[in-house]
Amino acid sequence: MDNKVQGLHHLAISTADIKAQIDFFTDKLGMELVALYWMHGAKETWHGFLRMNDESSVAFVQSPLVGKVAPKLGETHAGNPTAPSAAGTTQHIALKVADMDELFRMQKRLRSKDVPVLGPVDHGFCKSIYFAGPEGLALELSCSEGPIEPKSWIDPDVVSRAGINDEELARYLNPPEFDVPEQHVGQPDTSGPGPHMSNYPPGIYEKLMALPDKDIWDASENEPPVSGKS
Repeated sequence: MDNKVQGLHHLAISTADIKAQIDFFTDKLGMELVALYWMHGAKETWHGFLRMNDESSVAFVQSPLVGKVAPKLGETHAGNPTAPSAAGTTQHIALKVADMDELFRMQKRLRSKDVPVLGPVDHGFCKSIYFAGPEGLALELSCSEGPIEPKSWIDPDVVSRAGINDEELARYLNPPEFDVPEQHVGQPDTSGPGPHMSNYPPGIYEKLMALPDKDIWDASENEPPVSGKS
């Protein structure tokens, strides 16, 4: 069985104003709201999902604490698709459209709704337009005619500057197959190299990771918030 990532399920973005984000993505981009509920396992937190397709969504997470984090360009936000932001943060978000005709239709839609749009820009393997979303989001819409051809788009100069040697590059181009063990695999030590999730109260991450998988599964909240609906 092929144990690889198959696509984007959802991209979760913090917000201090989930209504403004929902309004923008439904009105300006035509995406449908498909879920809006109390986020499971998170106190005083809402979760909203906007449909890209049946299996992929843009999601927003709002809690009272989000609004207390001050946005700062170059740290929390890049501000545009080429500017820097802190390591590990979202630099920009590119959403897919079907083709160039749809890209032009979306350009007209956005400009008609008073959103300035840069482009289209021809990047070779994709064509894109750029614009801003609420709360400083740097957004892009893109279309591609086919898959990216690595032989044309992996620059030896950048490979060298990134510190990638020939053996590593060969592995990155063709990741080795992994035989998934039939037996249960225990949790790695939380004092190990990780990476590890963070921003938990002291000791909570360690306690969570020590719980049996069955206990986590049994604690799941999986009923829709509106009774009788699915």
